[in-house]
Amino acid sequence: MTDPTSLPRFPDGFLWGVATSAFQIEGAVDEDGRGPAGWDMFTAEPGRIRDGGTARTATDHYHRWREDLALLRDLGVGAYRFSVAWPRVFPSGGGELNAAGLDFYDRLVDALAEAGVTPVVTLYHWDTPLPVEERDGGWLSRDTAWLFADYADAVAARLGDRVGHWITLNEPAEVTLLGYGLGEHAPGRRLLFDALPAAHHQLLGHGLAAQALRARGVRSLGLTNSHGPVWPLSASAEDTGAAELYDVLTNRLFAEPPLLGRYPDEGLAAMLPGPVAEDLKTIAQPLDFYGVNYYQPALVGAPDPLEQAGEFAGIGMPAELPFGIREIPGRERTGSNWAVVPEGLPETLRTLRDRYGDRLPPVLITENGCAYPEHTADARRIAFLDAHLRQLHTALAEGLDVRGYFVWSLLDNFEWAEGYGWRFGLVHVDYATLARTPRDSYRWLREALRAQRRG
Repeated sequence: MTDPTSLPRFPDGFLWGVATSAFQIEGAVDEDGRGPAGWDMFTAEPGRIRDGGTARTATDHYHRWREDLALLRDLGVGAYRFSVAWPRVFPSGGGELNAAGLDFYDRLVDALAEAGVTPVVTLYHWDTPLPVEERDGGWLSRDTAWLFADYADAVAARLGDRVGHWITLNEPAEVTLLGYGLGEHAPGRRLLFDALPAAHHQLLGHGLAAQALRARGVRSLGLTNSHGPVWPLSASAEDTGAAELYDVLTNRLFAEPPLLGRYPDEGLAAMLPGPVAEDLKTIAQPLDFYGVNYYQPALVGAPDPLEQAGEFAGIGMPAELPFGIREIPGRERTGSNWAVVPEGLPETLRTLRDRYGDRLPPVLITENGCAYPEHTADARRIAFLDAHLRQLHTALAEGLDVRGYFVWSLLDNFEWAEGYGWRFGLVHVDYATLARTPRDSYRWLREALRAQRRG
């Protein structure tokens, strides 16, 4: 097993944390006034979830949060990234606020502060209220951006005095591409490039929410995008062109509007609805940090249905798209069949620095982790974390401004379209009894953090 005390020393003040999301762990979907989410409807549709699971109970964090807080305290992290469930606060998406829903997060934030753990709140981690999907078309509707801003304002009004850092959106690329483009995630629409309005409206919602948060006195604000290197399959014009388009759609489309105030391609901007130029002024709000979720690179070439073996976030690419994703050869695979490429993390950070220069705020690695099926003796997860942290330290030594690192995830959880088949947790969850059992990786990280504090 890798020695946790042998990790190189990270800077003083570096923020160590773990991450979860409300829909994946809370359960209690019908309790204390919570309304349905689009994902609740999606999971109820036969064939949508690989193992037929739902998130009605998930890990029952809503009732067991004190037990989970004890795990956080024992782990020794300085921060906990969690999300607020929009339908728990506004069951209809807007209108009447559900005070009981906010009470839950109020108690959690107070307890985190008492334990010396900084709360890092994500306002949107994919759980759009079902009435917003059914009534307004979800993120295809411009009105949803304003509903989201109202929701952000209400949460900040209640929690803003105690939350250390705020994240507006988590991975709008996945929501757009998987939820509206390919139909593999909620809300299950298969619009391909006609899904692009969902990207623009999420970004607009980010900008409006950022304004609302600033008006409430929030001092540390960012958003989180998934990023990874895009490698062309070959030097041919067809493969490099396909890789460039994929890079635009998964990386640049979601980074350049908030960081540069423009879309990466004029033709792409012309496909988007509304007064785009004016909206971009709202989207490009000043950020205090930029969240990066890193998992793996993408090897991309011209589409070839006979060879296309790769995936985007676990979802196979349909042949009608103008690019294809291939499996990266010669790499260990995780339990989710993702390639283990630790050096892709500093490559991602270098690319962001080179593209955006001084427009790029300090970075937080808001997710990095891996799924493996082992019960508690998870040496492969330890090796994964060790390798990625060493690569991250290399990036810091090069002068890249990274201020924190969050492991995905504290707990095994409901992993979207995969149901309960993929286990990302530092803590094993028995889904029959809901018993929590720390894995070896939990103990490894605990010792690593103790060694960091000792210097």
